[in-house]
Amino acid sequence: MRENGDGPGTTSDGVQRAAWFPLPGVRIGHAHDLRARTGCTVVLTPEGAAAGVDVRGSAPGTRETDLLDPVNLVQEVHGVLLAGGSAFGLAAADGVMRYLEERGYGLDVGVGRVPIVPGAVLFDLAVGDGSRRPDAVMGYAACEAAREVPERGRVGAGAGATVGKALGHLRAMDGGLGTAAVQLPGGLVVAAVVAVNAVGHVVDPATGEILAGPLGEDGKPLDTLAVWNTGPGFGVLLPGTNTTIGVVVTNARMSKVQAKKVATMAHDGLARVIRPAHTMYDGDALFALAVGGVTAPVDLVGAWAAETVAAAVLDGVRQSASNGGAGRGD
Repeated sequence: MRENGDGPGTTSDGVQRAAWFPLPGVRIGHAHDLRARTGCTVVLTPEGAAAGVDVRGSAPGTRETDLLDPVNLVQEVHGVLLAGGSAFGLAAADGVMRYLEERGYGLDVGVGRVPIVPGAVLFDLAVGDGSRRPDAVMGYAACEAAREVPERGRVGAGAGATVGKALGHLRAMDGGLGTAAVQLPGGLVVAAVVAVNAVGHVVDPATGEILAGPLGEDGKPLDTLAVWNTGPGFGVLLPGTNTTIGVVVTNARMSKVQAKKVATMAHDGLARVIRPAHTMYDGDALFALAVGGVTAPVDLVGAWAAETVAAAVLDGVRQSASNGGAGRGD
């Protein structure tokens, strides 16, 4: 895994790596209230995309994920919502639906079109103003702001994201929203956008450095497991008050079954850089969207999905610190 930069760079294996590569028919938008430390991010695929989802955390807040089961009827989605605000933030999907419906996008049901917009939320109510949450107006605004190359850091769903809650929210560090993308020699693109709001700490596996975690008395981030072993432990944690959520997008040609597999493999990326991931206090969920016609083995796409998710987590923490992050969650 290599550090994620803004511009593309080609390595000896011929793989280009960048913060993002534009994908056909895909736009990403953010809307947020930075004073309240909350917001939402939408990944728009108005012409439709095969989609899958895998929810691993034990405290999820989700919308329309049952629809993505490969045995169910609907085959494509028209957007995915990532939002803060805990379960309240799911309301932002109404604005995404309205935006798409006004432009004639959605599932044709004979009497009109119904946009299919799954979503997932994270908990940011303890940071900033918990009475201000993403709503339909904010979801619509995120669609209006959508563009081919997304912003990163303390934006959208990452506006109030924090990392390292083992000593409570006041000793957490900023998480943020990050992206990462690769383009293989044959033209395959795999990209990820992730909002990082984990109980655990974030570590760079290349160096072993803890980039963000519970802050010790000396102001340095600590290892979550070490805190749990010897410190106040689980008494400061409340179920569902965290969660890392994201979307993998590829230009590969995929079915719902294959997209589901990619979403499953993508979770390996969370486990590589967030320690621990998928806890009882997280609602970790990853979506996978396929929008193109490139032929590629599902295992190749899934393997690179894990790589880009891991890089996007690191990017979110780094970008949050560089574009306004205060270094702690209070």
